[in-house]
Amino acid sequence: MPVIVAVDRDQSVTELVTEGAKLANAFDEELEVVHVMKRETFRELEEESVEETGKTVSLDNVRAMAREISSDAIEDADVDGTAVGLVGKPADEIVKYATKHDASYLVVGGRKRSAVGKAIFGSVTQSILLDAESPVVAVMGD
Repeated sequence: MPVIVAVDRDQSVTELVTEGAKLANAFDEELEVVHVMKRETFRELEEESVEETGKTVSLDNVRAMAREISSDAIEDADVDGTAVGLVGKPADEIVKYATKHDASYLVVGGRKRSAVGKAIFGSVTQSILLDAESPVVAVMGD
């Protein structure tokens, strides 16, 4: 049962991965760091590649790009873990991955929001908090 940390390239993830590593170490479990490449980003990469080279980008290559983001997060936090790259709708893919791998904990990042921001939260973090079967630890950032 791994501890799974979901990372986003739009936020600082070192603290997030470090917290996930603390949980994994405390419970003597594996740490897996997951990044999900959005389908929109995949389509943009696909269009760019076709325009520049006339060739499509394989789904395996896009997963490798996502895995590289996870790998960078592990390296930046200076911890041991496995990098995972997925493609799809982030909240859905993270919850599905955590369920499939029977995660003991799922660690996600959050941002402090105004009252209006809270009313229209709609974020990946909120979706994960509502849909995950395993316990979720939210590490709040600025």
